[in-house]
Amino acid sequence: MTRMSQPSGPPQPSGLPQGSGLPLPSGRPQASQRPELIIRPAVIDDETALAELDRSTWSVLHSVQPKPQPPYDPFFTQHNRVEHILVAELGGCPVGYIRLVPSTPLACNAHVRQIQGLAVDEQARGKGVARALLGAAQEEARRQGATRITLRVLGHNTPARRLYASEGFAVEGVLPGEFLLAGEYVDDVLMGRSLDR
Repeated sequence: MTRMSQPSGPPQPSGLPQGSGLPLPSGRPQASQRPELIIRPAVIDDETALAELDRSTWSVLHSVQPKPQPPYDPFFTQHNRVEHILVAELGGCPVGYIRLVPSTPLACNAHVRQIQGLAVDEQARGKGVARALLGAAQEEARRQGATRITLRVLGHNTPARRLYASEGFAVEGVLPGEFLLAGEYVDDVLMGRSLDR
């Protein structure tokens, strides 16, 4: 069970189910030795771990930005603020994050939150981390008074699109060929859902 702890770049398309624990050397997980999956608000001390996670998970499957090159920019910035990030931990180590922000600064749009980034370490995929982060982001959006949540995902990111659909997100618009990535035109898919259900 996931639990929320109490708090102590440009928009990106977002872009995995609660599974068995991390395998033991024998390859068989045992319930008594499974690390607990925790979703918590980010803290400043997460800077290094999240920056490394962001770089290690970069792919044209989900990013419209060029591959990060040294010297690297800081993870937390005025645009990418610590209070907008939820972190997933397994066994005390950050293995994923999700970024949840107001959709726009307009008062008439204050009821909407947008997911602008989701990353899960490759070693932690298939363990329900992305699904837990999505659930926590929706809970946090509701806590903030939002009634709607949206995201953008690249059209060729089939695994992410399936995950979002399974969590109640529906396609609400498509910008065909919006990005040229690795020599291919890729759609920008807009998805959203009500938080009333």
